[in-house]
Amino acid sequence: MPLCAIAYVSDVAGPLSAAHLDALVEDAIRFNSLAGVTGVLLCDGSRFLQYFEGPDDGVSAVHERVLQARSHRAIHKLGHARVPQRYFPYWSMRWLGVEPTLIAELSAGDWEAFADRSLGGPPVDSAMERLMRFVAPHLPERAGVQETRSSAE
Repeated sequence: MPLCAIAYVSDVAGPLSAAHLDALVEDAIRFNSLAGVTGVLLCDGSRFLQYFEGPDDGVSAVHERVLQARSHRAIHKLGHARVPQRYFPYWSMRWLGVEPTLIAELSAGDWEAFADRSLGGPPVDSAMERLMRFVAPHLPERAGVQETRSSAE
């Protein structure tokens, strides 16, 4: 089954507590599980950067839901492409708190070829590769682990 992915950045709409963000992500986990979508959400308190992947119909359904969400505004799609594999297969969704500089760096990075490298993965210096390097220490050591957020936050 062909997979595709979308990455976007947006502004948080109003105050957002960790508990509220946890609740939003729990809801996304339920929806994404049914849609067959996995991914990660970065939040610095004022901006989101989200990457999600899965079958075309699932990604389209999640994307439509993202566009309708009231928790953010000024949504800017960074990339939308076919991907050769799932990069975050363990999480229907997971959020990680980050410094604003990371979201600024990633959103300014190259997302045009985020799925490329001859369908073997993202180019070495792409924004997707930098996202994967940041997320790598948070990945579960064993399959089947589903957390909402990092216990380090």
